[in-house]
Amino acid sequence: MIPVILSGGSGSRLWPLSRKQYPKQFLALTSERTLFQQTLQRLNFEGMQKPIVVCNQEHRFIVKEQLEAVDLHVQGLLLEPFGRNTAPAIALTAMKLLAEGRDELLLILPADHVLADQQAFQQSIKVAAQAAEMGELVLFGIPAHRPETGYGYIKCDLAVQGALPEGANRVLQFVEKPDLARAKEFVESGNYFWNSGVFLFRASRFLEELKEHDPDIYDNCLLTLERSEQHNDELKIDPATFACCPDNSIDYAVMEKTRHACAVPLCAGWSDVGCWASIWEVHDKDENGNVTKGDVILHDTHNSLVHGNGKLVTVIGLDNVVVVETKDATMVVHKDRVQDVKKLVKTLDDRGRPESQNHRLVYRPWGAYDSVDMGSRHQVKRITVKPGASLSLQKHHHRAEHWIVVSGTAQVTCDEKTFVLTENQSTYIPVAAVHRLTNPGKIPLEIIEVQSGSYLGEDDIERLEDVYGRTEGVQSRSVAG
Repeated sequence: MIPVILSGGSGSRLWPLSRKQYPKQFLALTSERTLFQQTLQRLNFEGMQKPIVVCNQEHRFIVKEQLEAVDLHVQGLLLEPFGRNTAPAIALTAMKLLAEGRDELLLILPADHVLADQQAFQQSIKVAAQAAEMGELVLFGIPAHRPETGYGYIKCDLAVQGALPEGANRVLQFVEKPDLARAKEFVESGNYFWNSGVFLFRASRFLEELKEHDPDIYDNCLLTLERSEQHNDELKIDPATFACCPDNSIDYAVMEKTRHACAVPLCAGWSDVGCWASIWEVHDKDENGNVTKGDVILHDTHNSLVHGNGKLVTVIGLDNVVVVETKDATMVVHKDRVQDVKKLVKTLDDRGRPESQNHRLVYRPWGAYDSVDMGSRHQVKRITVKPGASLSLQKHHHRAEHWIVVSGTAQVTCDEKTFVLTENQSTYIPVAAVHRLTNPGKIPLEIIEVQSGSYLGEDDIERLEDVYGRTEGVQSRSVAG
């Protein structure tokens, strides 16, 4: 059995912690491990192969860093140039395996869910595997124990077992996110489940059903795979062909249309931690029902979640609220309105605000940078370069830079010169100078960079050479260094 980890999406309902360039699956929201790391760690048991991860190509360095941090390995990465929903992502994975002469069972898992009961999870997989071996497309359903308007539902026939193995139920209907009245009816009926987004089926069976029910996705994915490039364990998906692929979920493309959909209950303490109310639910509360993280002081506050990220955060006399502070944004929302955070993020996008895309602290393959001050003609950054890492060989057409070494050792290339700087030393990089910054040492290099010039945008970078393969094409504002 091969786990296929779908690591797409932007987690916009968990803004301001989750950003498009660093979404929620890469955040440690419920434990010391990130949601992505937790997802892979729970798959480390007998019968499971190493996973395949489908992610945005801009996230591949984050994925590799987080794998390395917990000493986990994958058998492949499928790098999407942009999202086209779950059906194409799964189709490309299945087609790639079949092209290699493989036809294993595929366990499809979102990268950003929480499961509290590992034993129950494995037991549900055993039941689902029996059904999948019979040619069924299995969906894991979460028993709907409360009226929830944020989830899709599936209606099952609990009375008729038919040819299905014990514990599997035929799916009768898929239902969109309901209003509160209908959600209460579903809970009372007892035969509705929440749609977990976790699936199990054989690769060839999924493709058979996809070809029948959504041939446009099937045909486009076949052509996309032919035109994609394999480099070691990475498949770089061809953007021109993939752009023509319909944007559709596995639910709409296949599961709602097939006659072979069945559901296996998953009673394992599941949560998609898809909004701030879900984060509040999965954490332990204090005597007043509050969840806090960071430097937080509360007075006469109840049933709230307050998340600090450096600054002191104080809350007085409030009930049922969420307060989240980051270096560049603070959000206050009533806990009953957390689903509207997604609308707020859309407003930020419409206004071109960078806060929806990146944190002030931006992670790059070589390290990170933090924009600590900005004016009309200057910007100050704190740059950290990992041992042995190097920024691209590049030049800027509109700005000059001053570099001051705070700690570590810097190897600097500036036009024809290459030299070493140590703590408290500095250098000047003129406009249009070809330059590179490298950390040849064993400890992180930290520098202060002062930029000055008529234009300070991150797209004022002409890359001449880059060990991370970022020299081709037009550079975006999110790929500094």
